[in-house]
Amino acid sequence: MAASTVGCGWRPLQLNIPSLCRSGPGPRSMWACVRRLPGPAVTRRSVVATSGPGVSGTDHYCLELLRKRDYESYLCSLLLPAESRSSAFALRAFNVELAQIKDSVSEKAIGLMRMQFWKKTVEEIYHDNPPHQPVAIELWKAVKRHNLTKRWLMKIIDEREKNLDDKAYRNIQELENYAENTQSSLLYLTLEILGIKDLHADHAASHIGKAQGIVTCLRATPYHGSRRKVFLPMDICMQHGVSQEDFLRRNQNKNVRDVIYDIASQAHLHLKHARSFHKSVPVKAFPAFLQTVSLEDYLKKIQQVDFDIFHPSLQQKNTLLPLSLYIQSWRKSY
Repeated sequence: MAASTVGCGWRPLQLNIPSLCRSGPGPRSMWACVRRLPGPAVTRRSVVATSGPGVSGTDHYCLELLRKRDYESYLCSLLLPAESRSSAFALRAFNVELAQIKDSVSEKAIGLMRMQFWKKTVEEIYHDNPPHQPVAIELWKAVKRHNLTKRWLMKIIDEREKNLDDKAYRNIQELENYAENTQSSLLYLTLEILGIKDLHADHAASHIGKAQGIVTCLRATPYHGSRRKVFLPMDICMQHGVSQEDFLRRNQNKNVRDVIYDIASQAHLHLKHARSFHKSVPVKAFPAFLQTVSLEDYLKKIQQVDFDIFHPSLQQKNTLLPLSLYIQSWRKSY
């Protein structure tokens, strides 16, 4: 299904979000048609790992890793209930460790070896025998404290392992599947950390995770282009007659912007669907979805620059994000 045919005639998102409808061939001022508490018996090795002098160091390691590598997730985690914070830091640090493998290795074989290390680590965590690695130790604590589902952790690793191939997504559905298995899985685990078991919350998490994955792909396009790589869905590019070379050359013609418009619209549609469950989702689950603030901020900015993916303003840090997140948290909404 072509992205440009998805979801025609929808209303703007709620919560004071500007109208996103499209008009005419000029700049788009609006968007129209869019497309178990205790774990197993504790072993000697795991006791040493958590009761030694480095116990506070592993917690701090995860916090600093997140602050430096995934600042938005760091801010969102700070606003979680105090009893959930350290587990959220561990979970997000685990994701950072996996995410940076692709860019830190020169050969796929090395990346596969590192992914295998994390697969083995997760297995050892669930056998109550984590390796002496800061993120692994903190993740083990989170698993024991909240009885986290192993399947979601393994899905994240498996999907990121597949992504080592450095190939563009064949279509928007392939990108959404990647986002579901990575970003949505992280949200399912965050809900478990918060003690939430609710079908509506899971549905919202699925859509927010997909929106996150799509926006992340868009945000990373200039960086990937600087490394002579393009990962945007090929079906949408072909639909508008745009080649990968157009992105590598940073073309800003109408066809290129139409590609970005269609992809961004799909992220917007997922946010709209997630918010349609708003009244049914437990209020205790809302802190898990604070990342919608940064997603909405990016989609608003890209609309303001007429879907110019290379516009310098899109690469600037939002200095008001901490305040925006705090206000959203205080309002108890997502």
